[in-house]
Amino acid sequence: MKGTLLVNLGSPNSTSVKDVKNYLDEFLMDKRVIDTPYLVRAFVVKGIILNTRPKKSAEAYKKIWWKEGSPLIVLSERLHKKVQENLDIPVELSMRYGNPSIESGIKKLANKGVTEILLIPLYPQFAMATTETIIVLAEKIIKKKYPQIKLTTVPAFYNNEDYIQVLGESIQKQLEILKPDHLLFSYHGVPERHIKKSDITKSHCKIDGSCCNTPSKAHEFCYRHQCYETTKLVAKQLNLKEGTYSTSFQSRLGRDPWLQPYTDLTIDNFAKDGVKNLVVVTPAFVSDCLETLEEIGMEAKHSFIENGGKKFNTVPCLNDDDTWAKTLSGWINNWSKKTN
Repeated sequence: MKGTLLVNLGSPNSTSVKDVKNYLDEFLMDKRVIDTPYLVRAFVVKGIILNTRPKKSAEAYKKIWWKEGSPLIVLSERLHKKVQENLDIPVELSMRYGNPSIESGIKKLANKGVTEILLIPLYPQFAMATTETIIVLAEKIIKKKYPQIKLTTVPAFYNNEDYIQVLGESIQKQLEILKPDHLLFSYHGVPERHIKKSDITKSHCKIDGSCCNTPSKAHEFCYRHQCYETTKLVAKQLNLKEGTYSTSFQSRLGRDPWLQPYTDLTIDNFAKDGVKNLVVVTPAFVSDCLETLEEIGMEAKHSFIENGGKKFNTVPCLNDDDTWAKTLSGWINNWSKKTN
């Protein structure tokens, strides 16, 4: 019997400092998120970050928290429900960090008699700190506790025609209403070293402005290339003119170089350079979360207005959009009909 496991990032159980601290501990101690030796990582995370950041992060979560709970969890649950309604095979939802855990999702599928799982990391672009960590953990759990289960993973879908179509349509609806001077594609940032570590050729990725445009096997696992390609494909679909859109990267942490240009500086510069009406879309996420609702929707908006901008709007993530749910269901249905 076949089944599917949808996996998103995760969220604290509540906005309490304790729950936020527990969540950040699990998240930041992941060696694929902060990829330093364990003792160094433990010193930075447990010795510094967890003593200062949880209170500030808890306040940020309070700004965007819904009555039903974390927006990311609630929206993921709504998407899961719609996908399940379209299918005859069981579908479960898990989070990489927090609850419901990946192990609990696999257990539910196993208890239903599932012997083959389609794992769908809900990230369009591949990255060490997102897709890879999900796959590695799922494989570890199955090998240890459910060796009878076969695992198949949906690859990064950043250039999948169905995904680009539904993403483009969601953006177009907002552009027709908001009529911005500029459209900014803001992706979650990662350290530059992550890009080079993911380079399977060990030589292609130089982050020099040309390697992402030069065909290579490295692109299969290159987050930077996949982000720029997402922007390129959507721009082509929507017939966006050069100069009316651009790409940037948000949420950097620490002093090491991260992917540039940085979203916060880009947005401030737009305002200072005379852009009055800015719209931001965040295609690294399929569900709205702290990074889209608070960091962009509140903090970036405030900064844009402070620096001279007039109108600032965001394009909602795909969330539980009906077309997106049907797209996911279609991928799962096609896989379920294949014979081994």
